[in-house]
Amino acid sequence: MSQLEQTVSRYRSLRLSAAADELTNLLAEAEANEMSYLSFADRLAEHELIQRQDKRIRRNRKMAAFPAEKRLEGFDYRHQTTITKRQVNALLDFQFIDERNNLVFIGPPGVGKTHLAIGIGYKAVEAGYRVLFRNALDLVEELELAEMKGELKKRVSQLAKYDLLIIDELGYLPMTRQARYNLFQLINSLYEYRSIILTTNKDFTSWGEFFHDDNVAVPIIDRVIHHSHIFMLGGESYRLKQKVTS
Repeated sequence: MSQLEQTVSRYRSLRLSAAADELTNLLAEAEANEMSYLSFADRLAEHELIQRQDKRIRRNRKMAAFPAEKRLEGFDYRHQTTITKRQVNALLDFQFIDERNNLVFIGPPGVGKTHLAIGIGYKAVEAGYRVLFRNALDLVEELELAEMKGELKKRVSQLAKYDLLIIDELGYLPMTRQARYNLFQLINSLYEYRSIILTTNKDFTSWGEFFHDDNVAVPIIDRVIHHSHIFMLGGESYRLKQKVTS
C-alpha cells in the first residue's frame, strides 16, 4: 500500500471521508500554491467542514418534506403587493426562530401563502435549522392516527424536535372534536419552545367556524398569535390569473 493510500485509509477510519475523497486534488492544490504545512492542514479541515455542512443541509432538506421546490427568488412581489420583499428579507436573519416566534400568513387561496412558507423554510434549512412541512389536513390525520395507537404524546415530542414546523392550509376543512384536542396538544407543546409558520385562509375571528368550538379555538389562537408576526395577504388568486392568461 502506498503512503497516499495508507493516509486515505486512515482518514476514512477517522470518518474524514470528504478529505479522503479529495486528498489527491488537495495535495496537488497545495503543491501548486506552495502552501505551508499549517495552510494545508487548515485547507483540509475547511474542505471537510464544508462537505459535512452541505451533506447536513441536503439531509435536512429531504427531512423537511417540502411538497415542491418554491424559492423566495421566484416569488412575484409585483403581483402580491400586500407584502414587500423587504419585509420577507427581514425575516431571513431567523431571529424569529431563535426567539421562538411564529409567522402567520392569512389570505384567500392562491395569493402566495404556501410559496412564502416553503421559501422561508428552504432558507431556514440552508441556515442550519431543522424544518418540517405539513399540510394541516395531513398533520391532523397524523396526530389522529398516533392518538388511536396511544402514541400521541410520543408523536408530539417528535414534532417538537424541529426548530420550525410549517402548518399549511389550516382552516380549509372543519375538524372533529378529537382532532381539535390533538392539535391543541401540539400547539401547546410548541408554545414558546419552537417556532411555527402557519398559513390559513381565515382570519382569527373566523376560526370558530372550522374548529366548531370557540373554547378550543381561543386557546389555540392565543398560543399562535402570542410572539407572532402576522401578514395579511390580499389580491386575486395568482394561480387563477395564470390559468386565465395561459
